[in-house]
Amino acid sequence: MIKRLFIFILAICVSVPVMAGPADGVVELKVLSGWRTGTGTHMAGLRLSLAPGWKTYWRAPGDGGIPPRFDWQGSQNVSTVAFHWPVPEVFDQNGMQSVGYTNIFVLPLELSLEDASAPAQMRGRVQIGVCEYICVPVLLNFDAMLPVGGARDPAIVAAMLDRPMTEDEADVGMVTCAIDPTTDGLRLTIRVDMAQSGDDEAVVIEAGDQQVWVSPPQTWREGNVLFARSDMIHVNGGGFALNRSNVRITVLAGGKAVDIHGCDAAN
Repeated sequence: MIKRLFIFILAICVSVPVMAGPADGVVELKVLSGWRTGTGTHMAGLRLSLAPGWKTYWRAPGDGGIPPRFDWQGSQNVSTVAFHWPVPEVFDQNGMQSVGYTNIFVLPLELSLEDASAPAQMRGRVQIGVCEYICVPVLLNFDAMLPVGGARDPAIVAAMLDRPMTEDEADVGMVTCAIDPTTDGLRLTIRVDMAQSGDDEAVVIEAGDQQVWVSPPQTWREGNVLFARSDMIHVNGGGFALNRSNVRITVLAGGKAVDIHGCDAAN
C-alpha cells in the first residue's frame, strides 16, 4: 500500500508539463463556445482530440493515471465552473486500473457569471496526463470569448447526455460505509443495494478531499448487494477525519455509470 501511495505522490510531484499546444500531434484542445442558458449560466465545452492509441484521464484517474488540473487565471466575468463529466472508460494499465477517455471527448463546462448580460472570457490552462505505452503530462492553454447569446452545440449536448445515472435512475437502495482505522489511515467498506448492470463492473471511490489517496477498491457481490473496500491515506501521513457525506462512489459497467453521493454509517 505504501508503494502505491509513493507512486501516486510521485506522479503528482514530477508532473512538470513537457508539451503544450497540439503536443506534437498527440492531443489537441479546442474550446466550444456554447450558449447562454435560461438560468443565466454559460454552457461551454473543451474538446480534446487524441491520437490513435492514446488516452487521457477522468477526474478520478485510478491508480495508474494523472488527474486533470485546471487553472482559470485570466478569465473575466466568470465566478465558478461546474464540470459535467461524460461516462469514462476503464483501462487495465500495466496491472493497474485507470479511468479515462480515448479518441475525441468533450467535457461540458457550466460557468456561473458575475454579469449574465455581458460576454465572458474563458481563459486558462489545463494540465492532463496522456498515455500510450508511457504517460506524460501535457499543458494546454485555452482562451475564448463566450457570447451573450450563442447556439446549442450538438457535441456539448451529446456529452451532457452521456452522463452517469443518478441513484434514483439506477434504483439504488441503501448505501452504507463502515470506517475502520489502519496503521496508515482508514479503511472504508461500502455496501450498496443495487442490481448488477454488467460483468465488467468496476468501482471508483473518491474521498471528497484531494489530499486523501484512495486505493483501488476490492469489490465483491452478494446477490444484489455490491461491496467495495478501499484504504485511505492522507498525503501528509497524519490522521484525518472522513466525512461520509463527501464520499462519492461511481459504479461503471457496460458503458454506463451510476453516480452515488454520500453514505450512511453502517449498523
